[in-house]
Order: sequence, then structure tokens, then C-alpha cells
Amino acid sequence: MSNIVAIVGRPNVGKSTFFNRLVQTRQAIVEETSGVTRDRHYGHSDWNGKSFTVIDTGGYVVGSDDIFEEEIRKQVELAIEEADVIIFVVDGKEGLHVLDEDVALMLRRSKKKVLLAVNKTDIPNKESNIADFYTLGLGDIFAFSAMTGTGTGELLDEVVKHLPNDTTENYDGLPRFALVGRPNVGKSSMINAFLGHERHIVTDIAGTTRDSNNTRFNAFNMDFVLVDTAGLRKKSKVSENIEFYSVMRSIRAIEECDVAALIIDATQGFEAQDMNILRLIERNKKGLVLIVNKWDLIDKDSNTHLQFEKMIREKTAPFTDYPIIFTSAINRQRTFRVLEALHQVYENRERRIPVRELNDTMLEIISAQPPQVASRNRYLKIKYITQLKSPTPQFIFFCNLPKDVKESYCRFLENKIRQNWNFNGVPIQLFFREK
Repeated sequence: MSNIVAIVGRPNVGKSTFFNRLVQTRQAIVEETSGVTRDRHYGHSDWNGKSFTVIDTGGYVVGSDDIFEEEIRKQVELAIEEADVIIFVVDGKEGLHVLDEDVALMLRRSKKKVLLAVNKTDIPNKESNIADFYTLGLGDIFAFSAMTGTGTGELLDEVVKHLPNDTTENYDGLPRFALVGRPNVGKSSMINAFLGHERHIVTDIAGTTRDSNNTRFNAFNMDFVLVDTAGLRKKSKVSENIEFYSVMRSIRAIEECDVAALIIDATQGFEAQDMNILRLIERNKKGLVLIVNKWDLIDKDSNTHLQFEKMIREKTAPFTDYPIIFTSAINRQRTFRVLEALHQVYENRERRIPVRELNDTMLEIISAQPPQVASRNRYLKIKYITQLKSPTPQFIFFCNLPKDVKESYCRFLENKIRQNWNFNGVPIQLFFREK
């Protein structure tokens, strides 16, 4: 599974600035937990050929009666528990603070690898403050500036040195399908239904699954790997933080898979956390099958599933081209259809359109409905299209004015690609280049 690096520290020491520098132009993943107003940020970074997930945590405050700060503190502790390496950011401009000592005490107890990073060391005449941080008892100090980037290279060299090597089984290149979703929606029950026996322990307690489990499946002329994402490791951490923890685990599984099966609970509907995980799948350009589990518990008529499906697609727009399957894992209703859908989406994700076929079809469509007139009364003309040799469907449209292609026309082109070729369940990327 992918490595996780957590950035922690008291408020206003520059954690988010450092996070933004690490993820650079990559789109950060934002998870919004009900009842907490501050977002947690997830992003991807790499250094010296080693990639990792970065978590930007809220400012850690001890002893506050503020409910908001209490929730942040709990989630910082969960991020620390999950992380492989922790970057403890302190403020070199202000010097040692009593809250820094509180954070350091917690980090020493965690037994995790902690790198003490003193930010804002580019401020003149403040070098004398740095030595004070040795009293925190966390070893070497890495002086850097999150704003300018000074010293970040040395810090990242040390980070990747302590990241574990990828020990994920290869399974000879088999398709990897991840079962993701909020706790207790039926992920492990679904795998048990696939296997026909109790491969995983299933209870009614949210967070029963303790780690990500890989199961090779070979039956019905199918051969692939199922990844069951985890809930909580410690029952003491169950409650408000279940959703936060489940997102962290989902990140690992989604990054490693080819197609993700997002399982939702029919009795609870499509909630905000479901949307967050779906966006995780979309941003990572993974295939998607949406599974509505526990459908047997719903009072329904002939139109109920159509109304439910319409509601989901309206919420997930503009990405709506993916299969939705209504199941009951416990009763093993339509579970085989889930397997078929996962395989079909995997094939769609691998689909490559011949250049001639792509151009003959799309250029005719473009000619019939050309893009709007560009700026300065110049006409935008698309001349040639090709599909990149990439793990996910990516198309380049060569044209004379690539910067003038409007978002609405991009949507039009994507829809036409989907209408002519089966990319159901797969995010598509369109790029425009000058020619």
C-alpha cells in the first residue's frame, strides 16, 4: 500500500503552506466530516522516485474546551496512528512555544518516526531560536522555509529514507478491484458473498475490519484481486472519527486499484461521505462501479430503483457514466452482476481506439457541430485527435487555438466519445494542444 506522511503541529506554523508546496499543482483531496467545519487535505507527492500521500492536519491544541479544537485534536491523533512518517512543523520565527511541547510529548509516545522541521528560518536574525527546539527531545532539526522552499530538499531526503518499501503482492499483474465505502455498509459481507464462504469476519460493529485485506479470486472464468478496505484498529477511536479514518484507508486502496466498487447503504441514502469517496476515485482516474447494498431492506415499487439512481447521478454530475447495481450482500442478490460490472469497467479502462476510427468519427461530429468562434473573431479548428498510451483513457485534440476551447465544448466532446465507445465507469481526460 502507498506510504502516508502526516504534517502536524500547533496552529499557524505553516503546515498548509508546506502541504501546498509538496503537492504542487496536484489537486488536493478534501474530505468534509459532518459536524466539523475545517477540512482535512490529502494530496500526492513524490521525491527521488518514491511517492507518498500527504495529510495536512489541523492545528493541535491541548486542554481546550472548544468542541471544534477537540475534534481536530482527535483527528490529528488518528493521522499520526496511520502515518509512516510524521513531519512536526514548528515556527522558527516565534521560537519554542508551550504548545510545541504538548505536541512533542504526544509524538514521543507514538513511537513513530518524527522529523522536527523548523519553518520560517529564512527570516533574518532568527537563527538563535532554532537551538531551543532541541529541548523537545526529537533528535535532529531540519531548518526550512515552506514559503520559499529553502531546505525542503534535505527534509524530503530524510522523509523518503524512512518510508517503507512497497511490499504489496504483485499477483502477476491481475486486475485489482477495491471495495470502498463508509464503515458498516457491507464491504466484507460483499466479499464473503463473492467467495461463497466467510473469508472475513463480519459483525454489526462499525470498523470490524482491522486492515486492508487482499483476496485472490478465481472462479467463473474470472481471475482478479479483491481489496477490502479497513475500518478502525482501536475500538477506543470509534465514534466521531470513523469517517475520517475510513477516508485515509480508502486513499490507500484507491491508489493501488484499477477499479473501485463504491458501496453505499440503501437505508441511509447517498451521503456526503459517499460523495467524498467517489471524488477520490474520480480524481485518481480509477474505474467506478457504484453498489447500492442492503436493497432488500427498502420498501419499494417498480419505480423506486429508478428514482434512487436518478438521485445519485444528479448528485455526482458531471461524472454520471458509471454502472449502478442494487444488491443485498447478505442474501447474495445480484452479487455476480457486481463482478461482471467490475470486469467490464476494467476492460473499458483498458480500451484503445484506433487512430483512424477515432478521427473519422470525431472529426465528422466536430464538423457538424463546430466550436464557437474564438476571441478576436478567429475560428477554432480541431485538426487531429489521438489517444495517449496511458493507463487511463486520455485524448489529445490538436487545434489552432487550444486555450480558447470552452469547458462546455469539452463536455460535448467527452459525451460524444462516450456515446460512440464504451467507457462506462471510467473517467476520461481531454487535452488540447496547438498544431
